Amino acid sequence: MIQINREKAAPSPHPANKTLSVAGDFCPGCALPCPLQPRLSIPLTILAEGDHDRMDAAELRALQAPLKKRYREQPESASTPARAEARLEVGGVACRIRSWGGEVTAGLHPATGGDGSLACSADMLLEALVACAGVTLGAVATAMGVEVRGGRVIAEGRWDARGTLGVDREAPVGLTDIALTFELETEADPATVERLLQMTERFCVIYQTLHTPPRLSVAHRILHAG
Repeated sequence: MIQINREKAAPSPHPANKTLSVAGDFCPGCALPCPLQPRLSIPLTILAEGDHDRMDAAELRALQAPLKKRYREQPESASTPARAEARLEVGGVACRIRSWGGEVTAGLHPATGGDGSLACSADMLLEALVACAGVTLGAVATAMGVEVRGGRVIAEGRWDARGTLGVDREAPVGLTDIALTFELETEADPATVERLLQMTERFCVIYQTLHTPPRLSVAHRILHAG
């Protein structure tokens, strides 16, 4: 189950041309979160001078109009592939993943015997959720003409370590409840914010993937040296 929380953020102490910080929340190299309650947050970025230009509704429509036209005329062209790959660490309980931000090594969480120096896959899942929700909210706000000066998207989840360690057959394996919280710096009225978030939920790819799980299949290949 994914729970959506809406909060209006307190006025930001950050200058309007700076990126909000995530101090106090989990991030690589920061203090570890609660072992059984992953928490990830991303700032809704306030663009600094020299960063990517702001985009208004007209520019967004112009950017997406030819894509929408093509997808209406050629529905099969809208099927977009997504792919991820992990390289197994020989002799270790870890794997390496190539991401947009560089290579990440994932390993055991402290709740399952790790020392906290490697990335947690549950946190990486929540990272995907907050990233997609943040981008989608930005696109929807732009299209609606709603000014969002900043804020945060926070995802929190919980998993039972007994399940993945095989301690209790009745214990679930994986994240159970996920709470997604939007903290927004905006002067928009409550009805507009509600519609903004409803549209964000509707069009967020990762949110909808978790909300309505896709078919999963598993295959394997045996690789022979040489």
